[in-house]
Amino acid sequence: MPIPTLYLDTSVIGGYFEEEDLWQREPTRELWRLMELGIYRFVTSTITTGELILAPENVRTLFAATFPAEAILPVPDEADKLAAAYIRHGILTEKSIDDATHVAACTVAGVEYLVSWNFKHLVNAERKKGFHAINLLHGYRNVSIVSPSELIYENRN
Repeated sequence: MPIPTLYLDTSVIGGYFEEEDLWQREPTRELWRLMELGIYRFVTSTITTGELILAPENVRTLFAATFPAEAILPVPDEADKLAAAYIRHGILTEKSIDDATHVAACTVAGVEYLVSWNFKHLVNAERKKGFHAINLLHGYRNVSIVSPSELIYENRN
């Protein structure tokens, strides 16, 4: 059985070092442990690379250690067009173009899961419905947008 691939956005990488919210840090670190055990494979995109330029050094170091070049997806024109469709249809505003592009890059690459701590723009029931509708209109399958907690604890007994 193939290893599930997870697209991680910037919030998850930063969540690894979260000081104040253990509810975020502990599931994020568990996700890394599961990746190290070979249960998941991580990818991200060049959007994340750009967002992390100003991140603390420990976050950039974790990123470099976790994501070799082949795990950083490019953002093709198709993804830019899909992200623009999310904006055009009011799923997100122009201010949130990077979030829209995360979803679009994940969708175009055919990655099943987008993992995020961004509840305002991504892990949000109404926005998920909007992303799914636009994906279907453009001939793409749905992407499961989940938090690390939802992904790793939902199916455990």
